[in-house]
Amino acid sequence: MSAAVSRVVLVPGTLALLPEYAGREDPVAELRAAALAAVAWLGSDVTLVGDEQGARVGASLLEVVSRQDFVLPQPPTVSTTLASARCSTSGAGGPAYLVVGNGSAKRTDKAPGAFDERAEAFDAGLGASLRAGWPEFDARLAEELWASVEGIARLGSLGDLGEAQVDYDDAPYGVQYWVMGWGA
Repeated sequence: MSAAVSRVVLVPGTLALLPEYAGREDPVAELRAAALAAVAWLGSDVTLVGDEQGARVGASLLEVVSRQDFVLPQPPTVSTTLASARCSTSGAGGPAYLVVGNGSAKRTDKAPGAFDERAEAFDAGLGASLRAGWPEFDARLAEELWASVEGIARLGSLGDLGEAQVDYDDAPYGVQYWVMGWGA
C-alpha cells in the first residue's frame, strides 16, 4: 500500500443504501450494516470517489456515520465483531478514501439489465483483482454489463493497496456488490 494512503473502503452505489430505503423491512440490511461499519472505520477526513449516483450514496453514508447518535445497525444474520472493531477505530495517518462502485447488473433474469452470461465471469475477475488490491477490468465490457466502475478505476492511482478485507460479497437482485477495505 502507498505510504500516503491510510485507509480505503469500497461500497456499492446502490440507491437501496439511502436512508429512505431502510424502512421497517430493510431490503439490504446485511449490506447496509457492512457498508456503514466500513465507512465509520474511515474516520472523518474522507475523499469520496465515484460517479454521480455513487457520490450521492457515498455522501449519504458519510452523513449517517458522522451523526452523534450513530449506532451500527446489527441485523440478526450478520456477525458484527469485525464491523464493531472497525467502527470503534478512528481514522489516522494519511488520507482516507471512500470509493463507490459495483460489479455487473446483469447476473440474473430479474437484474436491472436482464441476464448476460458474461456477467458472472466479469465479476469474478474484478472481485479477484480488487481482493489483490490492484483492480483490473475491461472498460467496454463493464459498460455493456452495467457495472459502475468509475470509482473503482481510480483505485489504481492510489498505488498497490495490498490484500483487501472483504466484509460483503453478494449479488442480491442480480447486481454484484462488494464492501471491502484496505489499510491500517
